[in-house]
Amino acid sequence: MSRLLVARRFPASSNHRYHAVTAAKLARVMFWMTGALLSFSAMAVSVRELSRAGFNIFEILTVRSGIALLILLSATLVRPELRAQIWPRRIGLNLLRNAVHYAGQYAWAFSVTVLPLAMVFALEFTMPAWTALLAPWLLGERLTPSRIGVVVLGLIGVLVVLRPGVAGFNPAAGLVLFSAVSFAITMITTKMLTTTQSTFSILLWMMILQFPLSLAGSKPAIFIDPATYDLRHILPAIGVGIAGLSSHFCLTNAFRAGDATLVVPLDFMRIPLIAVVGWAFYNEALDIWVLIGALIIIAGILWNLHSERTRAR
Repeated sequence: MSRLLVARRFPASSNHRYHAVTAAKLARVMFWMTGALLSFSAMAVSVRELSRAGFNIFEILTVRSGIALLILLSATLVRPELRAQIWPRRIGLNLLRNAVHYAGQYAWAFSVTVLPLAMVFALEFTMPAWTALLAPWLLGERLTPSRIGVVVLGLIGVLVVLRPGVAGFNPAAGLVLFSAVSFAITMITTKMLTTTQSTFSILLWMMILQFPLSLAGSKPAIFIDPATYDLRHILPAIGVGIAGLSSHFCLTNAFRAGDATLVVPLDFMRIPLIAVVGWAFYNEALDIWVLIGALIIIAGILWNLHSERTRAR
């Protein structure tokens, strides 16, 4: 009799549908996160290859913005409904966001050319800590114990990665931390813009505003002299342009497909993945201290994510 009551309350078909939905959600998250991980890695490798080919950072960012701008404008031809989303409603906030983001992007791209890739990605992951620290001041959010904890653990992780006084300090590491703070401000201003603008509009104006900034620092000859280019430039140039868009596109879709507590831990796979890429392509040593520092930073982020989710419930 008890078995009959249980079967009526929890039919097998209902339980099967629950597991099917969960499996489908996980599959979508894994699909989009695989695309994001490959895109971020391809972006870093493409920047380094273009730098080795003689392109300066402004020229690399010009290629990135130019290709991305062509893709976005082409999308308006295929999907006319996007044209209504082009004009921004808060041009001042767009200008601030893109000025800060461009400075951080320049610092990040330069650091990729001079630092081990795993170190760049590990230090970049302090961005959530800076976001948690700045959000109370810029968005009026409450500073909770877990948000303080993520900042403290982030700073401890940075000290483990850099080991001041033990390993020789590379000033480029400071540029990565600067880029992380810049990206944190970019995330906050992006959140403010999403109340009035679509994702397409934010991305389009990012490219419109950043393209002339990159162009101003580029050598004119590199765009008018065909001899400047050869076959070895084509693949990394395409990689910079496409990966710059696809990384954000895939990550956004991953967050839409699943909770942050599922997406963010998968995003941390960028660190071991780029460490293997650096080892395989550039003979970079697999530094155990970089991985330990990254784990400390990740622990703080996971703690804050868990606390935020618990408080939301």
